[in-house]
Amino acid sequence: MRNTEKDSTFEDIYVHYYARLKRFAQEYVVSEEDAENILQDVFLDFWEKREVLLSHVNVIAFLFTSIKNRCIDFLRRKMLEQEVTNLIQEEYLLTLQMNLNSLQTFNEHIFTQEEIEELINKAIASLPDKCREIFIKNKIEGKRRKDIAAELNISVNTIETQMTIAYKKLKEDLKDIYPLFLFLLYW
Repeated sequence: MRNTEKDSTFEDIYVHYYARLKRFAQEYVVSEEDAENILQDVFLDFWEKREVLLSHVNVIAFLFTSIKNRCIDFLRRKMLEQEVTNLIQEEYLLTLQMNLNSLQTFNEHIFTQEEIEELINKAIASLPDKCREIFIKNKIEGKRRKDIAAELNISVNTIETQMTIAYKKLKEDLKDIYPLFLFLLYW
């Protein structure tokens, strides 16, 4: 049952123009679902303003202009999302390329066990004293960080901070042989 003449006019406009407006929107946004969502938003806006629109505005012009503007907003948003996705993919590709280059370089310089030990020992020796002591206890002696904190009478947070410093310094010192650093990291 219809409440007013204006409701009836709105329903008539909706029924009469929906398919045509949907095709118009879909022509630009491609996806049927996206076109329907845009159309629903436009008709909701139209419904909320129907009293004014039905008596003072060219309804067809309003509907097509509203859909056009919403399609523009939609396409701009989608293009921005795609740009962000592309940047993330580029970053990932660069990371893969760096890892590949690192491994290929590493393979070109086959090290003897003595050379590897010397490089690692030299890098560890370059650590600050407290940092080196904590790193050795954790990674070489295999002690848990909690046990090291108790033994040295310092907090676990201090252990974490010192290990972070050690990793950063070792990564920098072993940057030319990054796979060694990773090996050391998971040692």
